[in-house]
Amino acid sequence: MNPFVFSCIAPHGGEIIPELEGSQPKRMSLTRESLIRLGNEMNNANPDTIIVLTPHGTRINGQFSISDSERMEGSVAENEATFSMNRKIDRYLAKNIAEAVAKANLPVGTINYATAAGPFSCLPLDWGAIVPLRFMPDVPIVVITPSRELSYEKHLQFGKALREAVQASKKRIGLIASCDWSHTHDENGPYGYHLAAKELDQEVVTLIRQNQLEKMSDFTDDFVDAAKPDGIWQTLILAGAILPEERQVKLLSYEAPTYFGLLCASI
Repeated sequence: MNPFVFSCIAPHGGEIIPELEGSQPKRMSLTRESLIRLGNEMNNANPDTIIVLTPHGTRINGQFSISDSERMEGSVAENEATFSMNRKIDRYLAKNIAEAVAKANLPVGTINYATAAGPFSCLPLDWGAIVPLRFMPDVPIVVITPSRELSYEKHLQFGKALREAVQASKKRIGLIASCDWSHTHDENGPYGYHLAAKELDQEVVTLIRQNQLEKMSDFTDDFVDAAKPDGIWQTLILAGAILPEERQVKLLSYEAPTYFGLLCASI
């Protein structure tokens, strides 16, 4: 049985947030509409806590990173506007996840800042978490950041340990895999242009439609380096946490309106 009340793959381009859409509101409108749908589905699932898998959180080389502060806060700035967010952390769940991961013999660290507890115990909330959470219910969160120094297989194993921790919890828990895809769609973008961007994103769309998320672990290092996606690692954790026969995957949208790919899927 799927241990999550609702889960999704969601992107994190800043302009998706309505308050940051600027003078070109249609540029990411398809994705924005899909995230509104995902947010409504998450809200209807009534989670007590939402786990966010983000590539842009506090990284620990060679270890999975799990938030263990009292709260997190951060801002996203786009188009001369700023959107800010402050969320409480479900520290009890965070510690239980860390224990399950350590028991699976995977490298993991819980992170905090300034003080062990109280109002000064606050970590930065990155845009990989802020953007999808803008559309979600305001409940406590746990933020997890993968490590690209670790193999794809270890990310699948982390997902299995995450599953065990969630199954042991009496709470209703949601899951967001925050993923942007290839970043080399535009020669004027920061990473330039490469044909691999379109090819990898097309393969990702196919794998999601076919509910074969685990097969992203077959992508070669050269292919990934050329396309520069940042969604594979979070998706593999989700794949490990939710068994294929438990997934009802629905692709809501894909677009690449700028230099990186944006995809929304409900699970």
